[in-house]
Amino acid sequence: MARQKVKLAFIVNDVARKATYKKRSKNVLKKVNELSTLCGIEACAIVYGPYEPEPEIWPSSPRGVQKVVSKFRTKPEFEQSKKKLSQDDYLKQRIVKGDDQLKKLRKENRENEMKMLMYEYLKGQIVLDNISMNDLNDLSWYIDHNLKDIGRILEAGYTDNGQGQIMTA
Repeated sequence: MARQKVKLAFIVNDVARKATYKKRSKNVLKKVNELSTLCGIEACAIVYGPYEPEPEIWPSSPRGVQKVVSKFRTKPEFEQSKKKLSQDDYLKQRIVKGDDQLKKLRKENRENEMKMLMYEYLKGQIVLDNISMNDLNDLSWYIDHNLKDIGRILEAGYTDNGQGQIMTA
């Protein structure tokens, strides 16, 4: 059974937040260890948490961390910052992604509204005299779009099997 996707948001409850922090920070260090072992790479993790006076580090020896950090610092500035992402940049990416999702959902909602409007009109439940010009334009676009889709299906040689399903000819 697949796990439900976790909604990433600040945990308001202090006790729950602390428990989540402890569990997840432990898992992060474990994953860095696994990644290093399985892929044969040099890695380190430094986690400054609000609940511990000292940072949690992996590998546990400061010498191992220093080795990885110094290797990183010997790289040119360009390579050091190639995949670096500041919190501002991360948030900007999330905002852009959220805006794109919002636009997509608004478009889907508008298309569903036009579909319902079309069905209501075809059933005689509404009169187009009471519809705004904006809605009429969107309805016209929706109908034209569907007619083009039907035309493409017919051009591709599809036929109806008599049960409301479209089959290839």
